[in-house]
Amino acid sequence: MVYTERMLFLTIPAAGLLYLICALLPGQRRPAVAAGTAIAWLLHGFALWAIVIEPDALRFGFASMLSAAMWLSVAAYWLENRNLTVDGLRRLVLPIAAVATVLPLAFPGALIPLAGKSTLFSWHIAVSTLAYGALTIAAFHAVVMAMQESRLHSLAAAASQRGWLSSALDKLPALLTMERLLFRMIAIGFVLLTLTMLSGIFFSEQVFGKPFRFEHKTVFTLLSWLLFGALLTGRKWRGWRGRTALSFTLTGFTTLLLAYVGSRFVMEVVLHRSVA
Repeated sequence: MVYTERMLFLTIPAAGLLYLICALLPGQRRPAVAAGTAIAWLLHGFALWAIVIEPDALRFGFASMLSAAMWLSVAAYWLENRNLTVDGLRRLVLPIAAVATVLPLAFPGALIPLAGKSTLFSWHIAVSTLAYGALTIAAFHAVVMAMQESRLHSLAAAASQRGWLSSALDKLPALLTMERLLFRMIAIGFVLLTLTMLSGIFFSEQVFGKPFRFEHKTVFTLLSWLLFGALLTGRKWRGWRGRTALSFTLTGFTTLLLAYVGSRFVMEVVLHRSVA
């Protein structure tokens, strides 16, 4: 245990620092950025594994959920950047990932014993984390698209503003390409969120050891699922795009944030109570 704790206090700062270095490197250093991001991502993943996986228990909280979401976001950025030029996302995603990496040190969360729980419980946690991560990526993507569209509509301001953010936005793919990526991520997140809800509803007794109950987390998750489902349906049958797609994405993500991270933040940080 001492060895693991020492490794964490070395690994987590190293991952965060490497994320920041990769965010600040110039775009011409693409091989170095790709290699550094991959190493930081591996360190980040090891730290998450060491924090969350305990003997016969899982340690989970709002900080570890945010960290896991950003870990998935970095992976998506790294993979997409191999096929498309999305280097502009680097200067936005990596600094946030650096902060999310160190958050579990300050807010470690609560231990959730696995003794007596079904194996479905671990799968439920894993799938729900993946769903949250995928939709977090979609929300970041939607914010970036909104800023990109705003910059395109103000050409005079675009010509005069040459800060790091403006430079990052200028390096993004065309809006149509960004939109296709957005709906791809939303579709993946929606499928994972559906699996999360089904496991929570039909296997509640086995997963949580108690019957299914309608509580605030369930209600917010259902609202988020309905919003993303409506967006995908509207996209297919009505051709929804642009501001409509961005509004639905951000509203759905905010609702999901209230369901998961919001409830855990209030319980752990504000009320200082454990969440199982």
